[in-house]
Amino acid sequence: MIVITAPTGQIGGRVMGILLNEAPKRGEELRVIVRDPGKLPDAVRARVDVVTGSHGDDEVVDRAFAGADAVFWLAPPHPQAPSLDAAYSGFARAAAKAFTVHGVGHVVGVSALGRGTPAAGRAGHVTASLAMDDLIAGTGVAYRALACPSFMDNLLRQVASIRDDGVFTDTVAADRAAPTATTGDIAAAAAGLLLDRSWAGTGEVPVLGPEDLSANDMARVMSEVLGRPIRYQRQSLEDLRAAFTGRGVGDAIVQGYVDMMRSKDDGIDEGVRRTPETASPTTFRQWCEEVLKPAVQA
Repeated sequence: MIVITAPTGQIGGRVMGILLNEAPKRGEELRVIVRDPGKLPDAVRARVDVVTGSHGDDEVVDRAFAGADAVFWLAPPHPQAPSLDAAYSGFARAAAKAFTVHGVGHVVGVSALGRGTPAAGRAGHVTASLAMDDLIAGTGVAYRALACPSFMDNLLRQVASIRDDGVFTDTVAADRAAPTATTGDIAAAAAGLLLDRSWAGTGEVPVLGPEDLSANDMARVMSEVLGRPIRYQRQSLEDLRAAFTGRGVGDAIVQGYVDMMRSKDDGIDEGVRRTPETASPTTFRQWCEEVLKPAVQA
């Protein structure tokens, strides 16, 4: 039995899609925890065991993890959380207890790059995510944290600006090259670990994409794929703060984003060497052709 959290999210949904195809071949059953089962397609609901509620709730995870051999773990966004600790470790404490109570063997979580770097202790959401990893690992479960850079898919939030103005924004220096990965590749890495549970102990699995790219590099690739000039416009951290605050995000979470993006501009994502094991396959050009271009043209 594999339990999937956040099955309607951009990573969890892809993990579920892979496992729906592959798990039955290996005699694995699937269970999902979801707040609103109506968001699951009818064909999916017919093939999985559904536990309704939040995976931050004691009673929900107690039901969901009974009989579970493995869990895909992802802490969902919590824009109004009073602190980063509440949004990450606080949210995970009920699950950590349930892992132990029910003897869950393996857990795969979505986390961040940065462990062991000088900025790791002051990187906002990254710091809180690493602390959550430590909490889960401390239960004694076999745990793998997928150490992820920024997602290529985050650019989909800027489709209107790219389409209408030929501009995308971020807060990092235009020439700073860093890894970037797709949510699809992250999901594939998670699914692979959940299906082949021959691993033990705790550790990180970096998902780095095939190459480091700067914002200027991305602008060039987008321009070539979209057939029109696309330029990068650097946003200040204060403008970032104002944008999140304007959307009603709480102060603690906003500060976490500011600190995280400052750490990315300081190179927190660049501390892991790319190898055949840490490189994920999808190039930025491929992602632009298969995902961004259709979105811009829609």
